[in-house]
Amino acid sequence: MLVAGALSACGDSGTGGSGVTLAEPGQPEARPLELTILHINDHHSNLDSQRKTLKLLNASNERVNVSVDAGGFPRVTAAFAELAAKSGNVLKLHAGDALTGTLYFSRAGEIGEPDAAMMNTVCFDAFTLGNHEFDKGDTELRQWLELLNSQQCQTPVLSANVRFGENSALNPRRADGMVKPYIIIERDGQQIGIVGLTIGGKTKASSSPDPDTTFEDEVVAAQQAIDKLRDQGVNKIVLLSHLGYDYEKQVLAQLSGVDVLIGGDSHTLLGPDALTQYGIGTPGGAYGEALKNRDGETVCIAQAWEYSQVVGELKVSFDEQGRVTACGGTPHVLIGDDFQIDGAAVQGADLAAIQADVAASGFLRITAPDAAAAGILKPYQESVEIYKETEVANAPIVLCTRRVPGGPGSVDYGRSGPICNAEGSVSVRGGDIQQLVAQAYLDVADQQYGGADFSLQSGGGVRVQLEGRVTAAKVIEVLPFDNKLWKLRISGAEAKAMIEDGLEAVFGPNGSTGPYPYAGGLRWDVDARQAKGSRASNFEVLDRNSKTWLPLDEARMYDLFVLSFNATGGDGYATLANVPAERRFDVGVQDADVLQNYIDTLAPDSTGLPAIQRLDHSLYSTKSFIGPAGR
Repeated sequence: MLVAGALSACGDSGTGGSGVTLAEPGQPEARPLELTILHINDHHSNLDSQRKTLKLLNASNERVNVSVDAGGFPRVTAAFAELAAKSGNVLKLHAGDALTGTLYFSRAGEIGEPDAAMMNTVCFDAFTLGNHEFDKGDTELRQWLELLNSQQCQTPVLSANVRFGENSALNPRRADGMVKPYIIIERDGQQIGIVGLTIGGKTKASSSPDPDTTFEDEVVAAQQAIDKLRDQGVNKIVLLSHLGYDYEKQVLAQLSGVDVLIGGDSHTLLGPDALTQYGIGTPGGAYGEALKNRDGETVCIAQAWEYSQVVGELKVSFDEQGRVTACGGTPHVLIGDDFQIDGAAVQGADLAAIQADVAASGFLRITAPDAAAAGILKPYQESVEIYKETEVANAPIVLCTRRVPGGPGSVDYGRSGPICNAEGSVSVRGGDIQQLVAQAYLDVADQQYGGADFSLQSGGGVRVQLEGRVTAAKVIEVLPFDNKLWKLRISGAEAKAMIEDGLEAVFGPNGSTGPYPYAGGLRWDVDARQAKGSRASNFEVLDRNSKTWLPLDEARMYDLFVLSFNATGGDGYATLANVPAERRFDVGVQDADVLQNYIDTLAPDSTGLPAIQRLDHSLYSTKSFIGPAGR
């Protein structure tokens, strides 16, 4: 729609993306190099700023909750430009997963068009493919790469381990050079090799690459690329990786010749412990940590969290032989200066104290959004707002809301209206809209994200019923918390324990209605009179092939599609929080967008809009219900 407009913020032309032409292989003069790497990862179509609550010192030297506008891609653009202007030798890198996560991805222009436009305001020196770049398949990915590189700003796209199939639109016979294993860039007369890596198993399992597109072992592919670079005399090598922080550290230890790793995929916040004190988050490690590669040589690792909130600034010192002698830097958390306490603007002594605390933090960076980038984003913002007011469906029969089943006098009976309560179904099976959301997750997982055996949604996460004409904004009201979906590999025993966790959070001491479990493709009977761990029974899983219900096998492994909130233990789902990292996959797609994708597949009724009907009762996860009082 407006990709051409994005070019006004780019630097000079050149295939390096920063006005520096990619270097030809050769033998440069041996001398030390001071390199600055500015980087982001996993922005996931999060282009707008958001209000963020920080814990900052007031004039009384007390940490108080302070709201401030934060993040957003126009701030990312400004931070890149301002930080680059302070250093002599700069690389600007994006470690993957630009796509999927908000309405900008699929509801404003072509697929991913706003992301391409905003990335072109930075003009990255290299971008590595993340798993979510494959969410719509190879053909859509090629179309997005053409958007990304359609004008003056040319961003090299990297992945050393992807092998595009014979039928793929990105097979080298059809798209020679669109995705490269590595590039060589020159800074201060020194050659720097940049190798891209994409997480393989996760991409095949949870995204939608073409069936014959495969991914080579990450360590093997990376070492092959590094060896080719070293054969050309390149002795400074950056791995631009979308593998996840823990796996990236394992990979580094197995590689020879790598000097720096700029990572992504795990959305890991790196930096000092003070990040927790300031209310930003809990860091998963040190930023710019010096580790060791297979040769025992120093290698620097960094990652820049998620969602256009942080720009990493990694400083790396090389000696004349290309060995790393020092590394460190700053994860710049981007904020504005419109500080508020309890909705009122901060003034006077408190404002001075807060500003001083921000400066003292060392990582909070007051950054004004880049005006040109904000101007480029504005039409896409307007497009999203118009879309929100568009009628997207019709619900001819009310989809009742109810968190917890139960008859008159039960804990959540009053949540449903008179019509729903008179029908009685919600007293037996629970809310129609809650169950529809759980089914939507399952169906969309099967269509776009490698499939799942069942899904989970807490009853309280679904906020309103649907009836009559439905706008896109109303769909967002159903799921307003902007949660992302994950895929977990769990055993049948863990699935049972998961449901028991939800029931304990409702019917146990100090219970509340919100955690009540709804699932697509999994069903059970509930007797809330029983003790913890024994409230659910007769578990069945809907077999996707035969379309028949089969007993849940406690020893078998199943794929679960679930919100990140529950996957990390939210609403008391402790069993899911304890699933190990190797069985957790961050799908990253927004919950409301998944619901909308499901609605888009429904057949229209006489209104011409997709008709949202109640599901067949056989699909409801609560087959029967006995409440704590026997009703």
